[in-house]
Amino acid sequence: MLSIGMLGTRLRLSRPESQELRARARSRVLRAGDVRRARLILMLSEGQSWSAIEQALGCSSAYIARWQARFAQQRLAGLFARHQGRPVSKRTPRLEARILAWTRRAPADGSTHWSSRKLAQALGINHMMVARVWRRAGLKPHRLERYMASDDPDFERKAADVIGLYVNPPQHAAVFCVDEKTAIQALDRLDPVLPLSPGRAERHGFEYYRHGTLSLYAALNTKNGKVLGQTAARHTTEEFVAFLGQIVALQPRGREIHIIADNLSAHKTKRVAQFLADHPKLHLHFTPTYSSWLNQVELWFGRIERDVVARGVFTSVHDLARKLMRYIRHHNQHAAPIKWAYRDFSHRIIPTSDSAVTGH
Repeated sequence: MLSIGMLGTRLRLSRPESQELRARARSRVLRAGDVRRARLILMLSEGQSWSAIEQALGCSSAYIARWQARFAQQRLAGLFARHQGRPVSKRTPRLEARILAWTRRAPADGSTHWSSRKLAQALGINHMMVARVWRRAGLKPHRLERYMASDDPDFERKAADVIGLYVNPPQHAAVFCVDEKTAIQALDRLDPVLPLSPGRAERHGFEYYRHGTLSLYAALNTKNGKVLGQTAARHTTEEFVAFLGQIVALQPRGREIHIIADNLSAHKTKRVAQFLADHPKLHLHFTPTYSSWLNQVELWFGRIERDVVARGVFTSVHDLARKLMRYIRHHNQHAAPIKWAYRDFSHRIIPTSDSAVTGH
């Protein structure tokens, strides 16, 4: 067996040393540092330059010199690290319970929630251990969901009335979900829009010009999913009544029409009451307070917001209105009704004998 020469000379290994180092370099169970040092000595024995070794292993010249010298003095015994680091934490029921308990507390630094690395540092364990425990428990501290509870004392009756129209509408009647999407901004970007390309998302300039706003009235036919839309400069009682008149005009004379709407004050004025008195076949059903999720047209509004409004570039209010109506026309060509299924009759809504009750 030959010894290591000076810097730059080729390192010679005995056959047992070569076999042991190659076994370490291929190992899947040794520490990463042990594998890295074995690869270093093998590369030196192959005569590779220090610059090539630094690039392949991501190390410095000081690292190469240190382990080359230790191998020269102690051979294989010199390749073991003096400081092995903290022992590997094993997941036990007690440790998992401790991680979950700390996760539910607020961090002491004033932040609102834990990250896996911050909690791992506080507990003195590896952050991947925290991540695995969170994944097993279905915890996502970085996520936040919002909710709104209805304070309507008559929630059950109103909800059953509305949802009954979805699943068991009166025979030969038309059922529409009606609402308005207000203050839609006609935003025009001052800088050119850069289209998406491989590895890069579409980019919009930060600055914009606001041409104005408009409101969109929409009536979703629950039977076929088609939408009747109308744009307006404002959302007032007169605009709402005019839209109701448009719905009535498009239905056969004498057909019973049921309208589902929210509790906006513009929907409950004397002008609306007079319109309902003049059209006895038209019935208005109000959703419970803070229960917009019961109105199916809200689902469609979410779709048009994503598809048209959020990333749209509009040169004028007229351009905004034109693009909204074009989207509605294309939607109606392939429209489909929204399907609802009720899965737990014991939860909140109580079924009655004269209405079929479902849930969202």
